[in-house]
Order: sequence, then structure tokens, then C-alpha cells
Amino acid sequence: MNDSNPFRRRGLRSTPQRYAVYRYLAEHPGHATAEEIYRGINQDDPRSSRATVYNAVHALVRAGLVREIHVDGGPARYDANREWHGHFLCENCGVIEDVEWIARPPVPQRSVLKGRRVYDCEVLMRGLCASCARNAEGSNG
Repeated sequence: MNDSNPFRRRGLRSTPQRYAVYRYLAEHPGHATAEEIYRGINQDDPRSSRATVYNAVHALVRAGLVREIHVDGGPARYDANREWHGHFLCENCGVIEDVEWIARPPVPQRSVLKGRRVYDCEVLMRGLCASCARNAEGSNG
């Protein structure tokens, strides 16, 4: 990852805090919440306040460098993987995992949208992750 290229391409000023948040998300693809990002980047060198982390995350989302994911009314989660992909939510442990997806679903025709504006489209699958599925099979045996 080149230090400032993604920021410059999106017209976003590169600050140490924004870069720390972006780097954390790129290195930890587990769809962290802002609170998890805050704890993660301050673990070794506590210099960023919660407000700074939240502001940095929101700036990265607005610039299109990070995707905000909302699931079932829980806290927003963030994903630095901007390639088209789906998500899998384990309904047992709550983990959210990336799922490779071949093609983006087509946007419905205008007549179906009835005046709505589509800004984004997400694929979210629900079930049990591999670990929870193994545990469930073991307890049923």
C-alpha cells in the first residue's frame, strides 16, 4: 500500500490518524467497529482519541476508501476491501466474513425502482461460519 496515493487519488488529506485507521483496516480484514479500530491503533502508541478515530473513519468512508457495513442494528463495521464482494454473517458468533462474488447484481430497471435512487448494493448471506457449523455437528453427534 503506497502511503499517500489512495488519499491523493480521492482528494483526501493524508493525516497520521487517517493513515493509521486505513492501515489497520487493510491489515485486519475482520470488519472492525470504530471502537475496535480505536483500541487496535492505540494498543502500542495511544495518540488518537475516540473522536479522532470516528472522524477519520467517516472521512475514509466519504472518500470511498472504506466501506461502511450495517448489520441488524449493531454498530457500523468497516471494510477496506473495495473490490466487489459479498459478506457472510454467522448468526451464532457474529463474525462477518468476505465472500468472493463473481459479478455485481444488476440494478433493477427504472420502472421497478419507482423513483428510488440506488447508491450501493450489498450481498449478505446468513448462516453458521465453518467453526460454528463444526461445533454444531459435533454436539449433534
